[in-house]
Amino acid sequence: MPKILLIEDDISFCKLLEKFLIKKSYDVTIAFSAAEAREAIKKESFDLILTDLRLPDFDGIGLMSEFKNTYPHIPIILMTGYSDVNTAVKAIKNGAADYISKPFNPDEVLLVITNALQTPQIVEEEKIPAKEKKAPKKQASGENEFVKGISVASKKLLDHIQLVSPTDMSVLIIGESGTGKEIIAKSIHQQSQRKNNNFIAVDCGAIPKELAASEFFGHLKGSFTGAISDKMGYFEAANGGTLFLDEIGNLSYENQIQLLRALQERKIKPVGSNKEINVDIRIITATNEDLREAVKNGDFREDLYHRINEFSIESPSLKDRDEDLMLFADYFLEKANQQLNKEVIGFSPEVVSIFQNYNWPGNLRELQNCVKRATLLTRGDFIESEVLPAEFFQIQKQQSGSGESFSLSENEKEAIIHALSKAQNNKSEAAKLLKITRKTLYNKLKHYNIE
Repeated sequence: MPKILLIEDDISFCKLLEKFLIKKSYDVTIAFSAAEAREAIKKESFDLILTDLRLPDFDGIGLMSEFKNTYPHIPIILMTGYSDVNTAVKAIKNGAADYISKPFNPDEVLLVITNALQTPQIVEEEKIPAKEKKAPKKQASGENEFVKGISVASKKLLDHIQLVSPTDMSVLIIGESGTGKEIIAKSIHQQSQRKNNNFIAVDCGAIPKELAASEFFGHLKGSFTGAISDKMGYFEAANGGTLFLDEIGNLSYENQIQLLRALQERKIKPVGSNKEINVDIRIITATNEDLREAVKNGDFREDLYHRINEFSIESPSLKDRDEDLMLFADYFLEKANQQLNKEVIGFSPEVVSIFQNYNWPGNLRELQNCVKRATLLTRGDFIESEVLPAEFFQIQKQQSGSGESFSLSENEKEAIIHALSKAQNNKSEAAKLLKITRKTLYNKLKHYNIE
């Protein structure tokens, strides 16, 4: 019977989860704080640790790092609210086996725990010839995350990545939220001369301005209240490699000055130190806002803008790469199958049609979340429409330039005829009004016998 250490300060929730896990044949020890957890792990050995991200006496990620150093063989799963999912994802890069977001889906909890408990077996079985064992379900895909699309926008993106990667130029990636800007940055790093050194990703929107200097440049023990030990900053951690600053437009004006100075001098000074450290890093930044407008309004320093924008790359939205939609969907399905221990083969024709007619305001991130959820809920070989979220079945009203609405969710034939009339029978323009590809429009014209 696998033994689980459950660390959660919400007592009623902790007891509920304990009962659920015991019912599913797990031996559970509970701790309501980091201190209790440290005591428990000294007394007995565990097969898995399940810890909340926020604890009353310690940070969940800090506790995870502590346990990872002392007990590297024990997989650790983080439990987190939706608002902390980004932090949890970053924690996975630092050694967490996986995360579960609250409120929980019982099936997902069991799958995540099962996967985490299976991981050590994969390590132990490495001596078995490849033909005799299945490939491990987890994909440590740094290099395989970038999907080469076939659309014009994707080909242009790939060309730009291949051109700029071997150089040391600072790159600014511009694109809507959820378009995969960090994946682009990683791809640039992996094709650069620095690929064997660190790639450090930083979410500038998540750093309080008072702590930015410490996060970027590090600090010495005792340099301010709460500095209980020396800390290495992101710049030093990325030395020799690439530093990726996501949502750079969120930095305060004061933090922009500190960043500019570090980039100009290639030297940093940890908070509380008089000693300068030389750093050799490549900077890649990303934004979902118009930084030129921010410069005009005085919210972003012009000199910093030019420093980070030696070369800019557009990260296209999903609606600008229609032909790639099902390529990405298939890739996310393969990834979800690995993560959830499933073997779903593909998407039903109805789901493909629904996907092609949907707007994807959340871009690739929304597509990935949708496919993962649908994979979890699918019991057969193909993802069917009943496992899609409700928003896929609401009438999608798209505003055309004249303020008129076109919808393919209801009265489809009439909407197509109306759009063709509005576009004076120009099929490319009609497809744009309907927010579908020209190929999809031709298929629908044939289906409805519209001349």
